[in-house]
Amino acid sequence: MDSPDQRGKRHGHGGGKSGRSRGGQPGHKGNSRALVSQSDVDEFIHQFPTHCENCACPLHETRCEEPRRFQVTDVPPMLPHVTEYQQHAVKCAQCEFVTWPAHDTLPVSPLGPRLWSVVALLTGAYHLSRRSTVQLLGDVLGVDVSLGAVSSMEARVSEAVSPAVDEAWEQVRNADIKHTDGTTWYRSAVLCALWTVATEAATVFKILADGTRESLQGLFGAVRRGVLVSDRAAALKFWAMENRQVCWAHLLRKFVAYMEKGGSEGDSGRELLDYLGIMFACWDDFLCGRITREKLMECMAPLQQQVEAALVRAQASGNRISRSCADILAHRAALWTFVTTPGVEPTNNHAERELRAFVLWRKRSFGTQSARGDLYAERLMTVVHTARKQKRNVLGFLTECCVAALEHARAPSLFAPPAR
Repeated sequence: MDSPDQRGKRHGHGGGKSGRSRGGQPGHKGNSRALVSQSDVDEFIHQFPTHCENCACPLHETRCEEPRRFQVTDVPPMLPHVTEYQQHAVKCAQCEFVTWPAHDTLPVSPLGPRLWSVVALLTGAYHLSRRSTVQLLGDVLGVDVSLGAVSSMEARVSEAVSPAVDEAWEQVRNADIKHTDGTTWYRSAVLCALWTVATEAATVFKILADGTRESLQGLFGAVRRGVLVSDRAAALKFWAMENRQVCWAHLLRKFVAYMEKGGSEGDSGRELLDYLGIMFACWDDFLCGRITREKLMECMAPLQQQVEAALVRAQASGNRISRSCADILAHRAALWTFVTTPGVEPTNNHAERELRAFVLWRKRSFGTQSARGDLYAERLMTVVHTARKQKRNVLGFLTECCVAALEHARAPSLFAPPAR
């Protein structure tokens, strides 16, 4: 693998593909920290000049209507809040029998639900190792816990968020447009499959024993509703082709590979890439409001014919890309859904972005060690990604779920406004 210096020399400069230095460029719009509302300020320190800058005359402290404001945000020392339950024995005045309070009136755990949620946030959202989590709890919060306690808290949170995860799956299955993508996962060094289904409102994850058609069908329920945006994975052929959108970003990379082969394959690749450049330019014009949906359809009609004709010629050539082009043509009904269907995108970037955090987790942790670990990982990532899409505070929502589970109350909804 090349070093950063070698990559820079290979590109002929040291500043990346653009040749510019890193960071903000001259003339770019700057960003500054916004002041919080004065109602949210905890302490005010008023400063007054002592002498006039002009004549050095002493000045009296007089508040002006519009003072210059400067705020400093800090975090106070964080100390654990410890609640002690003291059970008292009482002797009966009649029979002198000594009675203690029932043991089941005590909390189920010596650690509280907000601490459970903090641990789940650290290991399930920020993907710290359990040992790092133990160290952070001690260094930042002053809480001493064991590795076993961390595992126990993960299990409690996993069970507490189960209703929210079921709710997210229902939301995804009923969505009109959904993106899906998969990658590898490891459980005790055994190869498994990790899949995500993402919509505008929710994202769900599932770790499967394999990525076969039979396994994937179960993710989407008995009724397959809406448009599915994905790559050309053979396991997804159970979805009606007219209700699919194949990812053009995947096809772009495929056409680049054609071009790099050279010869007649390279000629086909260059032709197809030229068409894709026009297609994405038209799509960008539509997204930016420069053209209407009707104009987009008008521009895409001849382009569709040209792309498909180029694929047919490449298929008939009998060269190294003919089978690949035949497979793309087999997905012909799923190539242009984005042109006519509002809300459908020509790429599957949404699902790939959602899956990226899980992939990075896998690279750091080498997967999970048990089915319980799979369940915890997929449930926490589902809640975290969906809560962020719903503009919910993740720690707050996890705590609500844990409190509801302790009190045997109804679990909070991911899709309802948070309780005030």
